[in-house]
Amino acid sequence: MQAWFDSLLALLALPQYGLSSLFAAAFVSATLLPIGSEPVLFGLLKLNPGLFWSAILVATAGNTLGGMLDWWIGYGAHSVADKYSHSRHHLKALDVLERLGPRACLLSFLPIVGDPLCAVAGWLRLPFWPCAGYMLVGKFLRYLVVTVLLLRVFPH
Repeated sequence: MQAWFDSLLALLALPQYGLSSLFAAAFVSATLLPIGSEPVLFGLLKLNPGLFWSAILVATAGNTLGGMLDWWIGYGAHSVADKYSHSRHHLKALDVLERLGPRACLLSFLPIVGDPLCAVAGWLRLPFWPCAGYMLVGKFLRYLVVTVLLLRVFPH
């Protein structure tokens, strides 16, 4: 079993497989599942430092597409969300999101609240493409900043 696991890790470390694994991890981590893609990105870059910009762009694309999926899930979730629409926190959050509009999706990079924020943007029927654009910018900046910081803290 250990040999199989080692060969799988070696396969995933190769650039042609590492980027696709990074994309999958970034996509899944953008859904409401509590999985982080930053360790995958950091590990790939430690093994292949020359892939810096490719890895940042692949992670951004995967995470943005996952956020867009969250938007669509929220768009179709009116019946479920209506059950909770009378709570004070729910009403306050909706008010803030409606005032910010698609710009609220710039905050999609935040841990814990970022991914549900994309779903709520869809539920509110905020315009899809502006939301996707703001998600893209927020997620790109997060990956860039986190990766640069990690590479400076752990240089070797």
